Parts: sequence; C-alpha cells; structure tokens
Amino acid sequence: MVYRIAPGWAPDLAQIEAALDKERFVECGASQEMAMGWTEPRNVANGPLLESVGGQLILKLMFESKSVPASVIKRKSEDRLAQIEATTGRKPGKKETKEIREDVKLSLLPMAFTKRGAVLVWIDPAAGVLVVDAGSQGRADEVVTALVKAIDGFGVLQINTAISPMAAMSEWLTTQEPPAGFTIDRECELKAADESKSVVKYARHALDIDEVRQHIADGKLPTKLAMTWDDRVSFMLTEGLQIKKVTFLDGVFDGTSQEKEDGFDADAAISTGEMRQMIPDLLLALGGEMALGAAGTTPDATAPLQAVNLAESPF
Repeated sequence: MVYRIAPGWAPDLAQIEAALDKERFVECGASQEMAMGWTEPRNVANGPLLESVGGQLILKLMFESKSVPASVIKRKSEDRLAQIEATTGRKPGKKETKEIREDVKLSLLPMAFTKRGAVLVWIDPAAGVLVVDAGSQGRADEVVTALVKAIDGFGVLQINTAISPMAAMSEWLTTQEPPAGFTIDRECELKAADESKSVVKYARHALDIDEVRQHIADGKLPTKLAMTWDDRVSFMLTEGLQIKKVTFLDGVFDGTSQEKEDGFDADAAISTGEMRQMIPDLLLALGGEMALGAAGTTPDATAPLQAVNLAESPF
C-alpha cells in the first residue's frame, strides 16, 4: 500500500533504529498465537533494522503465527465435555463450553507448527511517500500501526486524484489512448454498476477490440487494468487506486545482484528509483493530486493511496 506521509516529519536515522530495536521480532512463545516485530531487511542476523540506500529507507516487519485446526479443537473439546457429562451427570453451559475450548486450544498451541511472513516497508522522506508491500489491507493496517507506534511524529494521509481510476480506465479502453509513457496490456476486469453485478474478465487477451468498448457502453466499468510504464514496470491498476502485480521487466536489474556483493543496495536503489518515477507519472495521468480537503474530502490518517504488491522486488 502506498501512503502520503503527513507533513512535519523529519527522519532521524539513529532514533528510528533505536525505536525499532525496542520492537525487535521475537518468535512466538509456547502458548502464544502470534508474534510481530521488526527484523533485518538484509536478512543478516544482528544487522541494522533500518537500511538507508540513496536516501531511501528500507524496513521489514516479521510476523509469526501458530494455528491449531478447528476440527482438532472441536474433537478434543467434545471429548472433554462428554467426560464431564458422564462423570457429573450435567451438561456444561455455554460459558463453560467456551472456556473448555479455549483451554484445549492453549494446550495444543505448544505442539502447533509456526508460520512466518514478512512485509517490506519503503519510506521516501524526500517525496513524502510510504510504501507497504502487503497483500491485504488488514496486514497493511498492522504495519502502519506498528510504524506510528514506533516512530515519533510519524503519520500518513490519504491522497486523492482529480480523475477517478475507473473513469480514467474507461476512457483509455474506449479510445485506446493510454496516458503518455504507459501502454495497455492484456488483462482487465469489467463490472456492471447495476444490481446484477455481472463481471467480465479478460486474461492474456487483446483489449483493443469492439467487444470491450461495447461492454463499457453497456454500463460495465473497469475495476482492474494491466498496464506497463516506460517498458520497465508492469502492474495492475484497480478502481481503488491500487497498484498490484508489480513486475520489473527485463533489463531493469541487469548487472546488479548476480554480479555484485552489494546486491541489496543496488537492487533497492533501482527498485525504489523506478517506483519513484512511475508513481508520480501515474498520479499525473489521473489528473494529479487533489489538495487535502479539496472537493469536500477529509484526510484519513490510515487510508491507502495505492496497494502495491512488489512480488518481484529483489530486496
């Protein structure tokens, strides 16, 4: 997810590192369901929790969770409930049943397998942009909450554009004239605005056809559209101004991580450099950013500008 950093925040790298260290990742305890904390972006043990590459700040938030199959909890709980009824002659009530299920769950957690996942975070202080590489809004919210909690004075604001993505995508598909620097690729989704909510999807299919234009004329509006910027970055734009399926194309990373020991720095510099150019170009294609509070809007401290899935980011 991409957010606008609230005005007035100035990064102090030493203070940020110290703040993150207080929230360093520690794996789940025996009866703990979930753990969350900051970890080394380079995956080097005991390394810095904050990396600065060309003025771009890179962080990583680690998540670990344990889960016990609901069917196992149910079976074990039913066995215990049946035993209580057989020995006492009474049937446990709802409150006691709930407590037994919780107790069973806690007793099984030490034997449960753990699952880990990490979310990369990129802060561009000069541009005032925060990018959270999360696959869902819920996970992005957790990351933003952790950042705001850890870093003094840090906050985020929503950004709106003069033209809605849906209106812009409709125009681009109808006229087959994408904005300067962009091309339309071979994937999109069209959804009816009426109560039918019918959906038409195209995958690996040419979109410069009368059928697509007719769907739009009939009232189906684009909710997703695959595009490429400058022959360097491909992505999926959504109606909510989300950027998904980001892919850096052939040639972008030539001669970096495969040939240099400092591959992290080179790859991070190139990745953030490409996105620093693409995001403003995309906003410009959507009519530019609206001033905070324009058109009756109220800034939201947690709402995202775009969702970004940097699936092929190398750092």
